[in-house]
Amino acid sequence: MSSAARTAPLGRRRTRERVSAFPYLLLTPAVLVTLLIVFLPMAEAVYLSLHDYVVWRPADRTFVWFGNFVAALQDEVFWISFANTLLWIGITIPAQALLGLLTAILLNRDFFWRPVARALIIIPWALPSVVIALMWRWIYDANYGVLNDILFRLGILQSSFPWLADPDTALYAIILTLTWQGFPFFAVMILAGLQSIPRSYYEAAAIDGASTWQQFRNITLPGIAGVLGTAILLRTIWVANSIDVIYVMTGGGPGYATHTLPLYAFIEARSSLNFGYGSALAVIFTLMLTGLVLVYLSRINRTLD
Repeated sequence: MSSAARTAPLGRRRTRERVSAFPYLLLTPAVLVTLLIVFLPMAEAVYLSLHDYVVWRPADRTFVWFGNFVAALQDEVFWISFANTLLWIGITIPAQALLGLLTAILLNRDFFWRPVARALIIIPWALPSVVIALMWRWIYDANYGVLNDILFRLGILQSSFPWLADPDTALYAIILTLTWQGFPFFAVMILAGLQSIPRSYYEAAAIDGASTWQQFRNITLPGIAGVLGTAILLRTIWVANSIDVIYVMTGGGPGYATHTLPLYAFIEARSSLNFGYGSALAVIFTLMLTGLVLVYLSRINRTLD
């Protein structure tokens, strides 16, 4: 056998090795960026959560093990923020999903200005959160807000009401704001799912005498189950971590009425400069959210199976 024949398999093997390594080479920049901007700050947060570290006392950084976590569980503001977070997620996500579902069903019908409606429905989702927060803060304003003016003209209110200054209504007012901002995401996702369902299914069901509700329950819901599950998961993570709208509208007040766990962690780190305790709050919230996501994924997988 000639030397060329012997070296040919070796050359092909080296070529295959280079080709198989090429995708990983292309992924290297993305992996490095992810490590730098995601996992490195996460590791730093876990490290700081185990220390008593206040920025204006840098020389007094003390390793306290789980002292910050114990302090959080004994902190009344932590439990108020925890309850507000559950309320925040528990109302906002179902409200966005229901409103998005109704909107998607309407946009899936044929009418002459449907393209314009589909474009307009994206506006709340496309606007920056700060702009939305300022706009709705003006709407809720007790002195010149349009909401008080409308309710006063309808005879529902006899005097102006401070929606964002009242502890009983402040959180619900912000939930309404975030519902308006986030429902287009559900509408677009569900509309895509609706358009993937063949029309022949509905025609066959109508021939068999199925009512509109039966068609919705047996055709529409199973057809959009995967899309709806993914949308709920994504919005749960985004809404749970959202602090910009709350911070601009109320700053967490009045009192602690609109404090959520991410906002409380941010305020502790930014205002009090207590990075140790703030990091501990962030770690606790991350663990809670991770547990919620895992439970949801296990349930949705069993449902889809």
